[in-house]
Formats: sequence, structure tokens, C-alpha cells
Amino acid sequence: MAVGNGKLIFSKESVNLKRIARIAATMTKVTNPQTERAERHSAVDMPAATFRDIGHKLVDQLADLMSSLPQRPVTPAEQPSDLRKLIGAPSLIPMEGSDPKEVVAKAAKLLMDHSLYNSHPRFWGYITAGPAPIGILADLLAAGVNPNCGGWKLSPIASEIESQSIRWIADLIGYSTSCGGILVSGGNMANFVGFLSARAAKAPWDVRAKGHNDPDAKRMTAYVSAETHTWIQKATDLFGLGTNSVRWIPTDKKYRMDTNALKAQIEADRAAGSLPFLVVGTAGSVSTGAVDPLYEIAAICRKYDLWFHVDGAYGGFAAKVNGVPTDLKGISEADSLAVDPHKWLYMPLEVGCALVKRPEAMINAFSYHPPYYHFEDERINFVDYGMQNSRGFRALKVWLALQQVGRAAYLKTLEEDIRLSQEMFRAAAEETELETFTQGLSIATFRFVPENLRSKRGEAATEEYLNKLNEEIMLRIERSGEAFVSHAILEGKFVLRACIVNFRTTAADVRAFPKVVCRFGRETDAAMR
Repeated sequence: MAVGNGKLIFSKESVNLKRIARIAATMTKVTNPQTERAERHSAVDMPAATFRDIGHKLVDQLADLMSSLPQRPVTPAEQPSDLRKLIGAPSLIPMEGSDPKEVVAKAAKLLMDHSLYNSHPRFWGYITAGPAPIGILADLLAAGVNPNCGGWKLSPIASEIESQSIRWIADLIGYSTSCGGILVSGGNMANFVGFLSARAAKAPWDVRAKGHNDPDAKRMTAYVSAETHTWIQKATDLFGLGTNSVRWIPTDKKYRMDTNALKAQIEADRAAGSLPFLVVGTAGSVSTGAVDPLYEIAAICRKYDLWFHVDGAYGGFAAKVNGVPTDLKGISEADSLAVDPHKWLYMPLEVGCALVKRPEAMINAFSYHPPYYHFEDERINFVDYGMQNSRGFRALKVWLALQQVGRAAYLKTLEEDIRLSQEMFRAAAEETELETFTQGLSIATFRFVPENLRSKRGEAATEEYLNKLNEEIMLRIERSGEAFVSHAILEGKFVLRACIVNFRTTAADVRAFPKVVCRFGRETDAAMR
């Protein structure tokens, strides 16, 4: 409150405090045991002091966990039966409740002693990043306030934060900031949003009302490279096209889509009476980090009037990083784009992001307005932009992290991940027992080859043995807890695959790993012969 020209001027904050005080006074009257009814005591609730004590202890435990990760095994060597005994499975739900302090303490010990740590500096198995600490705190705050981000009225500030987070993501990667967008659970769902936006935009009949069995319907066909993630099969299955509508386009020697083969397949399908409608370009493949020739694909889509979608769930965030393939910047040409903040923005699971260049294309694909929804046009209601009605507040962790870290430091961190992957690849090449294959973005692939088999590579019996040998090496490294990697199949060869999306990984970690592989390789080879 302030005084000006003889008048009292109330700030917005003071007015809000007065409102809160009035509401609190009203609630006190209602819940006072001396008035209309006694205060309700629910087993679901928790006294503020208890909540505070448990929360403080848990935050301390999580801080200790993060600082101790380098000394812990990446994953425990335990069997499902061991873990089921720990939680008392298959017992039924307890009839009576327990002390929340004991329940949370038990859960914390179970999770901290028996989990795979994707936060560990030597976790390179899948494209799942360890969570940034600010993201952990953001999820706690978001859960505490618990807005339902389906409609603006149910989540006013949260909806505005999500809208701004989407614009910031688009700006970070060089995509149009006037796009439509929505935060979803992950890459599959983000790609589904692009797929359904394309289907609604390119079907010349009312596909939402009539489906794909209408007499006016044509067979819609989608085009992807042989390296495309399995989300495309799920999409065509779930949304009525059938997996036979997918055209798998071969790749070149760098695992990039062959655009000549793409054009030939589109023309063949048109001649056969099908309706080509969608081409998917990959911006960072799961196996090798390959980036399709996105600019060429965009030009082909314009020529044939097809929707251009880019799966950038992994690589999209690196579009403005120094030294990445020029084609990665071609994500700016896409009609729709999927990126995953819980991959290369280091966010806690789960959060993916779908961007669509024309916002109305999302509304045309998803919006319905039943009588019980009353929306105002100037307020964004995310129920109209995707598949969920009730939606959690995924945006807060993204919004806070982008503010804490900033554009420059984020791009530098991604650049460091790429540099460390390149360093691992060079270190592997220096080991005579390792055969290197690919290095793209932050993914390196190589395999162990015993000295006495190097001259026999390519022979059927040798390749079969090397595949089995490297698979067993991977499993033994995993069981040891020293590191965690996955694999790729490249031209029929089973290779070890290390993907670094990990802000805790150091140069010492990546230089050490090829020697770890050689040690386990020699031990495993001796055991298998």
C-alpha cells in the first residue's frame, strides 16, 4: 500500500494478501470445532511439521546420493526374485496404515541401494540423461501446487509458463517461435502429435470423422529411413493406417536416408493410387547418431506436397552446437518436430516436446469442445493441442533449468558431451583389440576383436562368434557395475554403443572405458573358448 495525491494506492501483492486473509478467516470459521462442525482428520493428510521433517531429511539424502555417485556401481547385479523379496511381493495391500517417516525411509533405502543410476558418470547405455538438480526441485514444487495443465482456468500461471517454455525451446534450437507446441511424456508421444497433425492436414477427406474405412478414403503412406525409431510402427498401428503403410527407405553408408530412393518410392506409390502424406527425417538416430539430409528431404516434401516431420528426440537440442552436421540445422524446415528435454536437456523423466509450425494444425487435429468446457480464445488450453485432458506440470523443470543454465552454458555442455564421445572413439581406436565403427553426435560404437581373429573378420563363423562374444562382454560389464552401455547392430555386427548425454561424465571416464572393454574382452574370450 502507498499514498499518492491524498489517495491510498494498493499494490497487487497487498490486495492478494487481503484476499488470502479473508479466505483463511472464512475457513477458520467453518472448521472451528466450536462452530458448525468439528475439524476433519484424514489418514491421507500429514501434519505440516511431519511433512517438513520428512522432506528435509529426503533432500539431504538425495544430495548425498548425487555426490556419492562416482563411488557407486552404475547398476546392482540383482535378480527380479531378489527385489521382490525386498518389497514383500506378492503380498496384498496392508489393512492398517504405517508411520509416514518409516514408509518414506524404507522407500529411500530401497531406491538408493537397488536402482540403475542414469545419473552415474559412466551411464552411457540409453539416451536417458541424469536429472539436473534444479529439475528435481521443480518436480517437488510442481507436485505440491499440483495444477491441472489441461485448461488455462485450472492452471493459469502454469499454462503461461508452459507456453513460454515451448517458445524458449524453439528459440534454443532455431525453430520458429510462433509455432504451436505442447509438452508430453516423451519422444513417442511427441512424434504422435506430429503424426496426427500431418494426418489431419493432408487427408483430403474428414479423416477424424470418417476414419480410414470411408469410401472416400485413400491408403495413406508414410516414409521413414531404415534407422527410424519404432514409434512410427506404433503410430500407424494405433491411428488406423496399419504398419504396412510405412515405407522403409534404405540408408547410405553413413546411415542417412537415401533421398533418391525416397523420391522413387513416393512416385511408385502415387502411381499405384496411394496417398503419400508424411516423410519423417531423423535428427540423431538411436543407433549411431546419424542425421538425415534434412534440407533435401524438406525440398522433396515441398515438391510432392507432403508433411515434413523431424524426429529430433535425441539430436534436436544440438542444432545450434558448434561442429554438428550442417543438416541438423534443417530441423527449422520441418512442419513438425519432436524433441526430448529428458534426453539432452538433462531433465528428470518425464518430459518430451512436440512443436508444430502452424498452431492451427494442432487444433485441427485434436480440438473438441463439449458443453462442459468453457474456454476463452485468448487463453491457451493445452487440451486442444494434444491427447491428454488432465496433464501434470511438466514445464516447470524446463523453465527453471533454462533460466538457471542459460543458452550459452547449455550449448557448451552439449558440445562437451560430443567432444567426450569423440575422445572415447579416439581412445578405442588406439586399442589394437578394439574395432571402431561410427561416431555421430555423442554416440560412439566399437567392438572387441581378439588378436587371433582380426585377420578372419568377415568370415561367417568368426562374425557369429564375435557377435556372441561382444554381447557377453556388454552383459559382464553391466553386471560388474563399472559402466553401462548398450549395443547396436551395424551391417549384421553386434557392436558396443556408448551414448553420452551426461553432464557428470569426465574425460577420465571416457579414456578409461576402452581399457575396461579390453579387460573384460580378454576374460570373456578365455571363458568362451
